Amino acid sequence: MGLSNNITSFLNFIAILTSIPIIASGIWISSKPDNICIHNFRWPLVILGLLILLVSLSGFIGAYWNKQGLLALYLFSMALLIIILLVLLVFAFVVTRPNGSYVVPGRGYEEYKLDRFSKWLRNYVTESGSWEKIKTCLADSDVCVKLTRNYITSEQFFASHISPLQSGCCKPPSACGFTYVSPILWTNPVNAIADSDCYLWNNEQSQLCYNCNACKAGLLGNLRKEWRKANIILIVAVVVLIWVYVIACSAFKNAQTEDLFQRYKQGWV
Repeated sequence: MGLSNNITSFLNFIAILTSIPIIASGIWISSKPDNICIHNFRWPLVILGLLILLVSLSGFIGAYWNKQGLLALYLFSMALLIIILLVLLVFAFVVTRPNGSYVVPGRGYEEYKLDRFSKWLRNYVTESGSWEKIKTCLADSDVCVKLTRNYITSEQFFASHISPLQSGCCKPPSACGFTYVSPILWTNPVNAIADSDCYLWNNEQSQLCYNCNACKAGLLGNLRKEWRKANIILIVAVVVLIWVYVIACSAFKNAQTEDLFQRYKQGWV
């Protein structure tokens, strides 16, 4: 095996390692309660990471055993995956740019407005006819119930940093002026006309604010927060893969040159 193939093998080993955090971040995102309830958001990163793993493995095998056809296929496939990764990265940044949050005086957590998120995210997640399934899934989870185990007094709860999903779905909007009884039990709103969600709040555990726009906004807030974290891994992965690809292309050309030279020496050309 020539020097160029050795270099290509090593680079593909790095690419194989790069696929691991992509797969791990995809599994992490898919394990979150909000993504469990939105099936289309669960697996893109995992699938992309697995494809990068398989393509890098094929490149490693092709370089190690000097399979030029396999190396050529690897270079084409990796270029395609890098383009897909770049498109996904740019798209994720664009649709998650608006954060939808606003500060509530005297609260440790933020609240969220649906119309402050990107139009695509709103339409795809909350206006696609799937909200009934999503809210049923959320109601069956322990997203809100576990708040009652963590916070007892109103002072504890108001100072907490609960997730966007919990802020939107597990309590009424602060503007309504409900009186705190427990994190998921509120009574006597003093300003019910402040927000249409005030009339949608229900102390039934299966209802709470799952019908509220605030809940939809909280779900989008969670998705945004998680994908922003995943984007950091994607940026690092893209940089590493582009670096690997450029050097691998150069090594592939050198390997072809070495092969032609060897044939020439042996009188094949």
